[in-house]
Formats: sequence, C-alpha cells, structure tokens
Amino acid sequence: MVTLENIQAKIAKLQTQAETLIQKQSSGVLEKIRGLMEKHGITTADIEAHMGGGKRGRKGREGAVGKQRVSSAKYRDPTSGATWTGHGRAPAWIASVKNRSRFLVDGGSPNPAALAKKPATGNYVRGPQPPKYRDPKTGAAWSGRGRVPAWLAGAGEDRTGFLIA
Repeated sequence: MVTLENIQAKIAKLQTQAETLIQKQSSGVLEKIRGLMEKHGITTADIEAHMGGGKRGRKGREGAVGKQRVSSAKYRDPTSGATWTGHGRAPAWIASVKNRSRFLVDGGSPNPAALAKKPATGNYVRGPQPPKYRDPKTGAAWSGRGRVPAWLAGAGEDRTGFLIA
C-alpha cells in the first residue's frame, strides 16, 4: 500500500536526481562558453562593456539602476514644513495655488526676473486673428490658421488671388 511517507521519499529522491542533472548540464554549458571565449579572445570585461557596464535591470524615472537623481526642495509649506521639488504631481497644499512665489524655499522673496512674463517665442499670437484670405464669390474669410477651407484648398499652391490687401 502506498503511503504519504513513501511518496515524499520518492519526491526527495527525484529532486536530488534533478539537481545533479542540472549541475552536470550547467557545467557542460559553462565549459562551452569558456571555450568560445578563449577561441575568440573575449573576456568578461568585454561582455560587460557590450551589455552596458554590467548594471542590469529596469530603468525607471531615476535613470539607471542605482543612480537616483536628488533634487533640492524648491517649495516649502509654512504650516507643516513639507517640501516639494517642483517636479511631478504637486502636493495638495500647493496644487490649487496660482502664485507659488510665497512658498519658495529661498526666503519667500521671488526673483523678479524669474517671475517676469516670458516673451512669446516666434510670431505666434494667441486669440482670434484678422482674416488674410477672402473668397470673392461667397465672401468667406480665413485667417491662415487651422484647416484650409475647401474654396482655398482647391486653388492649389497659388493663393495670391485670395489675399486681402
């Protein structure tokens, strides 16, 4: 009659056999790898250099594994003393604040040059624009922004006949 002890003894015996087979196979594979390395003159340093310096793992927001960027605090909550670097999601104590200058760590006096409004880059002007093109048949106008209307798209490359003087 088969008992639990007999089955457990068979399992243990099979596990030891499996471990010895794995060890034999892995030693054979390692010998093959060593032979190929000697044949081609490759060292472990060459392999590490090819694989990226030997540091393996997933790269996250911090960069390579083991390298974490440390940012100094840019904002401080005056009531709780909590700090925030200005990167990532804003904490609740500063998320709804429009002017964050009073929370700056450097004493609360903002640099006027830093707060000055940046000039618009290029020639982009926000808001509605005066029309540049007009269809002489219908009187429809287009400012030159957005999708080209059908009456102007059919004109081809030369749009000078539709320009508003």
